[in-house]
Amino acid sequence: MGQLLDFYVKGKTALVTGAARGIGRSCALALAEAGADIALGLRNVKQDNGVSEEIRMLGREVLPLQLDVADTSQIRQAVEKAIEIFGRIDILVNNAGIAPSNLIEDYTEEDFDLTVAVNLKGTYFMSQAVGRHMIRNKSGKIINLSSQAGYIALPSESVYCMTKAGIRHLTRCFAVEWAKYNINVNAVAPTFIETPGTEPWLADPEFKANVLSKIQLGRIGMPQEVSSTVVFLASSAASMITGETILIDGGWTAV
Repeated sequence: MGQLLDFYVKGKTALVTGAARGIGRSCALALAEAGADIALGLRNVKQDNGVSEEIRMLGREVLPLQLDVADTSQIRQAVEKAIEIFGRIDILVNNAGIAPSNLIEDYTEEDFDLTVAVNLKGTYFMSQAVGRHMIRNKSGKIINLSSQAGYIALPSESVYCMTKAGIRHLTRCFAVEWAKYNINVNAVAPTFIETPGTEPWLADPEFKANVLSKIQLGRIGMPQEVSSTVVFLASSAASMITGETILIDGGWTAV
């Protein structure tokens, strides 16, 4: 065996949730660049913002799937369809997430339930559905999207922080229970990344200045800096890593 393990995922099939934009889109494209065929989990299957065509231009197969992760029936149908078309799912990226913001005293039950349903319940039951398939194959890589918000308190984001902290621990639980099946379960925890979701926040000069004052590297992250770490965790180079959450926060939580 050589000293450098493979950082690519040639011949693999990956399912990425929330794949139409932002970090999910970047993960889908990065995994395709690294050699994987891609099943795209889309809240609206008719709106993929051109990512399917970009994947085809990379020479990879792509399957758009209707997938609202808050709906377990859509989870089941999407996973069954991906396995029917590709024959297997080797990599799952649980990226779909939402972050309605409000002060604790004003947070609505509706927003609470929806945030938990998408971020935490969605991650759990997506992993369960794909994991059952991976158990039969005795292999698989699951990468969850946590956040630095799972480590720190962000004002007006109490429920989002709670769900992302939950994903961190859920990652450890799945990793321990499924290690015997050769399934690696890890997470990444980004800081503020330049995406359509963070654009309204970062457009506020005062807010952005406050964020930059806490990121020790002094800049906002790029989606590729998250998706490249996801590809690493999906590759054989990370075969001895499981139950971990990798912070991609520019040093925010280091002080």
